[in-house]
Amino acid sequence: MIVKSYELDKIKNNLNFFLFYGKNEGLKNQHIKQLLGKNNNSNVIKYDEKEILENEDIFFESILSNSLFENEKSIIINRGTDKINEIIINLIERNIDGITIIINANVLEKKSKLRKLFEKEKNLACIATYPDTNEILSNLTLAFFKKIKISISQQNINLIVDKCGGDRLNLENELEKIKIYSTKKKSISSEEISKLINLSENHTFYELIDNCLAKNANKTINILNENNFSNEDCIIILRTFLLKAKKILSLSIEYDKNKDINQTINSAKPPIFWKEKDIVKTQLNKWTPETIRELIYLINDIELQIKKNYNNSILLVTDFILNQEYTKTNN
Repeated sequence: MIVKSYELDKIKNNLNFFLFYGKNEGLKNQHIKQLLGKNNNSNVIKYDEKEILENEDIFFESILSNSLFENEKSIIINRGTDKINEIIINLIERNIDGITIIINANVLEKKSKLRKLFEKEKNLACIATYPDTNEILSNLTLAFFKKIKISISQQNINLIVDKCGGDRLNLENELEKIKIYSTKKKSISSEEISKLINLSENHTFYELIDNCLAKNANKTINILNENNFSNEDCIIILRTFLLKAKKILSLSIEYDKNKDINQTINSAKPPIFWKEKDIVKTQLNKWTPETIRELIYLINDIELQIKKNYNNSILLVTDFILNQEYTKTNN
């Protein structure tokens, strides 16, 4: 059946099959977190549709096996298309207790078999995620700044929202950058916001850091060359780098124990977004727990150096990033 976004809370405990489709990745992520929230301690396993199609027997075995789950099972299938329609019908007909199936799909036309299936059946939920209006994004932005107790004008809210292209995932990324920068601040100026959200028209802080950790030297150097970093940017980059390095350390420790990179990625909490899986795998293959700990120590040391010599921030951070590209770690 067709379900509106605001109706999800009413029906989420009564259904076990959910299809989210559309281009608004941020809204889809929010809804999926909403669903998983009903079973905070449940096991969550994430698949790409391609993985299931190539290993259908293993997929069904993992669902039916009690050994993988203590209580309820939550299965997220990313990049869903009509190709998985028959498998979903099979799951529905099996009427397996204690599973929640969540499909994350891109745009599905009206003629889509998968969309028709979920719209038609009363025991299935079909939720479209359309681009957010500027009014919705403005309200989300205002609520964010109220929560972190920073004063902001409507003009500055508009400045942030215009950058996001109608997707709250983009908005969340921009707000996260501002939050990292604004520690202990009570207000933020238009100039500061412009510097932060215009770090690059082509890349984000996260893309720079992800490629650096994955040791994609050419990509990292291109991003550095395409940006004119300020001293303020450097502090944000380092703090974002530190948060990412700590996440990789946690995953690296787990990977070191189980020696299974897919299990490590799929069981990560909070879950790793499907678009990030490949680069996180690359990062885990490039770093060990020991080398990532050394990196975290180095990041803290670079920040201390910047505080002592602020005018050298750009040089210190650029050298630090470039050194990571050519320093031997795991491979």
